[in-house]
Amino acid sequence: MMRKKGFTLVEIMIVVAIIALLAALAIPALLRPRVSANEAAAQATLKTLSTACETFASANTNGAYPTAMTDLTAPATGPVYLNLNYADGTVRQGYSIAPTLTATTYQFVATPATCGTTGTRTFTIMQGGALTEVNC
Repeated sequence: MMRKKGFTLVEIMIVVAIIALLAALAIPALLRPRVSANEAAAQATLKTLSTACETFASANTNGAYPTAMTDLTAPATGPVYLNLNYADGTVRQGYSIAPTLTATTYQFVATPATCGTTGTRTFTIMQGGALTEVNC
């Protein structure tokens, strides 16, 4: 009598379970570098925004900060301080940035689009360039 060669259903299920276990271990390790890169980009963007606001105030005769993002991106007079409006609500590299601008203060808050997936911390920068962070 000739015996058939092949795999049983149990053997195939064991192989599939091992592959699923390896994938479950590998995927979080692959996401960590992306989250770190997103957070570094958010911090760099906030520092750029702060520098633009401080430069605007230095160039202003009364030392006032910009009161709108258009003062930095498309001013009626004077130089352009930013080529891109980073605080337009668009998610860039996993973060969205919300501005609060007045003549005496400014604040930018970078919030991850999906906490835990695109970033794990919320960053805030205020006048003087003070950068703070909190876990989201």
